[in-house]
Amino acid sequence: MDITIIGAGAMGSLFGSLLAQSGQNVLLMDIWEDHVNAINSQGLGVEFEGKTTRINITASSNMQEPCKSDLVIIFVKSTQTKQAAEQALRCLNNEGLVLTLQNGMGNADKIAKKVHPDRVIAGTTSHGATLLGPGLIRHAGIGPTLIGMWSKNTSARLASIKDMFCNAGIDTQIEENIHKIIWKKLIINVGINAITALTGIKNGKILDTPPTGVLVRTAVKEACDVALAHGVNLPDDIAEQVFAIARATGPNRSSMGQDVDHKRLTEIDAINGAIVSMAQKKSIPVPVNHTLTALIQTLQKNF
Repeated sequence: MDITIIGAGAMGSLFGSLLAQSGQNVLLMDIWEDHVNAINSQGLGVEFEGKTTRINITASSNMQEPCKSDLVIIFVKSTQTKQAAEQALRCLNNEGLVLTLQNGMGNADKIAKKVHPDRVIAGTTSHGATLLGPGLIRHAGIGPTLIGMWSKNTSARLASIKDMFCNAGIDTQIEENIHKIIWKKLIINVGINAITALTGIKNGKILDTPPTGVLVRTAVKEACDVALAHGVNLPDDIAEQVFAIARATGPNRSSMGQDVDHKRLTEIDAINGAIVSMAQKKSIPVPVNHTLTALIQTLQKNF
């Protein structure tokens, strides 16, 4: 299968490496020229369990480059989704599909405005990766990947993509209600990302102090109230699931935390900020999410 990955950061590079190793024809696209040049000159280095493997894979920094892909996977940050969707449209063949595995809310809708909704797949992944430098990533964690068609219409090609991912070592399941899965991932990010970014702590540390735990629970409760108002009923134990994920990824710094550490724009508007925006439409007070959003926005404005 011809695959283009738009956004070759840690996760885009990880998926590209796994798919390329399984025999797929993969093109990585990213604006970071040093990263692209390193991949093209010496291969993509993937560190896993103390061992580094070099994978031959093609990369390009020409984001206008046309191609005819069967599948485009978008891994850019949510702030760049609109531009990535425009590039995806240039990259697709007549039957091609677009898959978003991004964080936050609203990415699939933005893509569907550029590409027909029936050609959009949304999903989440529990794989973890860290970008160590140009041409080098660390595969930091393994977990399930969940995908589903964003529109109500089904596609037989979804099963072939699932099989291809599984053959590449990406444990993948098809979900009929992918909207609920996206909401659940959003709630997890709501509970972990902004708090760890503001405090400078690693994920597991949110379990260490009672005030932090209360803050997490309150942010999650607010987000669940907003989800319910929008017709999405999430599990009663969702806060405990957030803590379980924080525990499982304890040594890791959240993606938003890494962005703040490196003084990069965060995805706050698509995470806690999305909760604030959706709460306003239903006149639901969300003071903790409002405060977390305002603090991160203030922080990044002064980088």
